Amino acid sequence: MAFNIDLGGIGDQFRGLQGRHPGLWPAVPRMTLLAAIFAVLLGLSYLLYWQGLFEELQAGEAKEVQLKNQFREKMKMAVNLEVLREQKVLVTKYVSGLEKQLPSKAEMDALLSDINQAGVGRSLQFELFKPGQVVIRDYYAELPINIRLSGKYHDLAAFTSDISNLSRIVTLNDLSIATSARDANDMLTLEAVAKTYRYLDPEEVAEQRRLKESQKAQAKKGGAK
Repeated sequence: MAFNIDLGGIGDQFRGLQGRHPGLWPAVPRMTLLAAIFAVLLGLSYLLYWQGLFEELQAGEAKEVQLKNQFREKMKMAVNLEVLREQKVLVTKYVSGLEKQLPSKAEMDALLSDINQAGVGRSLQFELFKPGQVVIRDYYAELPINIRLSGKYHDLAAFTSDISNLSRIVTLNDLSIATSARDANDMLTLEAVAKTYRYLDPEEVAEQRRLKESQKAQAKKGGAK
C-alpha cells in the first residue's frame, strides 16, 4: 500500500494565518506551534532547572569516586593495623632505648667524671679538660668538651675504645695526635672535642617551643612590614 503526501495541501494550511487566533489555525500549523512551544519550554527547563541538577549529579559522581578511593586506602590501613601497631611498639622501644643513653641534667656531672676516669684508668695524663658552652637543640642538649691528654699510643687507643663503650653517648670529634713536646719517649698527645648529649627537661622543651613560636611571630611581623 502506498501513501501519498500532499505537500501542496500542507503548504496551503500555512497561508493566511496572520490575524487569526491560533485556535482557529489548521491542524498542521497548530501542531507545529505546539511543538515549538514545547521545545522552548524544554530549553528553558534545562537552563533554569535541569542544568543545575545535572551539575549536582556530576559533582556527586566525582565525590563518590573520591570517597571510594578514600575507603580503599582506609581498608588497606585497617588490614595492616596490627602490623602497624607492632611496628609502633618496636619504634617506641627503640626510641626509649636511645633516650636511656642520654643522661639528664642531673646526671651530667657523673658522665663527665666517667670520661675523666676513662683516661685516668689508662694511665693517661689530662692536660686539658674544659667543658664548653651547652648547645640547645629541639629535644636534646649538646655539651662539647675540649680535651688534651698524653700517654702511649696503645693507652690512647684503649681510651677511645672505652669512651665508645660508655653507657651514655659520647663522641670524639676533631681528633689530632702528635708527639708529646714534654716527653718524646713513645709519648703522644691527643687533642679532641668530646661531645656528650642529654635530653631536655620538660621545662626546657616548653621553653624551646616558646622561643620558636616567638621567632615565627617576629618573622611574620617582619614580613608584614
